[in-house]
Amino acid sequence: MKLFVKSLTVIDSSYLDSQRGMVGESYQVDVELDGRLNDQNMLLDFSLVKKQIKGIIDEVVDHKLIVPTEVAGCVCEGKEQIAITFPLSSKQSIVLNGPAEAYCLLPSATVSLAALTEYLEQVILSRLPDNITGLKVSLSHEVITTPFYHYSHGLKKHDGNCQRIAHGHRSRLDIYLDDVWNESLVAKWCDQWRDIYLGSQEDVVSLEKLSIALPTCALAEQYIGFQYTSSQGLFELIMPSDLCDIVPLDTTIESLTQYLCQQIKLQYPTRKVKVMGYEGIGKGAIVEA
Repeated sequence: MKLFVKSLTVIDSSYLDSQRGMVGESYQVDVELDGRLNDQNMLLDFSLVKKQIKGIIDEVVDHKLIVPTEVAGCVCEGKEQIAITFPLSSKQSIVLNGPAEAYCLLPSATVSLAALTEYLEQVILSRLPDNITGLKVSLSHEVITTPFYHYSHGLKKHDGNCQRIAHGHRSRLDIYLDDVWNESLVAKWCDQWRDIYLGSQEDVVSLEKLSIALPTCALAEQYIGFQYTSSQGLFELIMPSDLCDIVPLDTTIESLTQYLCQQIKLQYPTRKVKVMGYEGIGKGAIVEA
C-alpha cells in the first residue's frame, strides 16, 4: 500500500559548489509512503503527512546552507557555532561562521538531486511511525522557459530562518516596458545575478573585524566580508568579490524588486516599467514606475 502527496512543500536553500560557488536553489517536493495500514486503516493521516514530513524537511534543509563535507579541502569546525572553509576550483575560498542550525552538512562530494534525496529519505524515514516501511522523496525544479537566476542572501531583520546569512532561491524574473515583456532586460539581469550572493551594503565589514579568516595564501583584496548578529546568533561570511553584488538595501524580495525597477527606470525614464521579482517558486513582489 502506498500513499502519495504531490507538491508537499518547497525547499529554498543554498549549497556550496566547487565550480559555481554559492548557489541558491528551490526544489519542489513530492513524497510517497509505503507500509502497513494502522488501526485507523490508514498509512498516515494526510494532515500528519503534511505537518510531520514538512516539519522534518524544514528542520533538516530548508533555508539552510547545504555543505558537501566530502569535498577535498572542506573544513568544518565547531559544534554549536560552526566555521566552514570551502575551497573553489578558482583557488579561492568561501568562509563562513554561523550557528549549527544554519547548515545542512551533507556527507557527499557534491550536492546533487540524488545525494540530497537519499539523505532526506534516510532522515525522514527514521522519524516516521513503525508501520511506514518505505519512503520515496522526489525533488524537482520548477519548469521555467524564460531566463532565470540563482541567488543567495541573508535577512538579518527577519524573525525566522530567512535571517540565516546563506540561503537562497532559484527564481524567474519578468520585466515589462510599456506593458510588453522585455526579453533582453530579463536576460541581462538574470545573467548579472547568476549564482550570485546579494549582500546588503550595511552588512559589509572589513575582514579584520571578523572572527574567521581566509587561508593564508588568499589575497584579501579579492574578497568581501559580511557580519551581523540576529536572534539566532552571530553570522559571518567571506565571499570572493566576483561572486557578490552589493546593494544599498535589505535583500528582501520587495526591496530587490524595487531596486531593479529603479535601475531600469533610470535607463528608460519615459517608459512605463513593471518588474515582477520572484523569491523561489510562485511568490514574489511587483513594482511599477
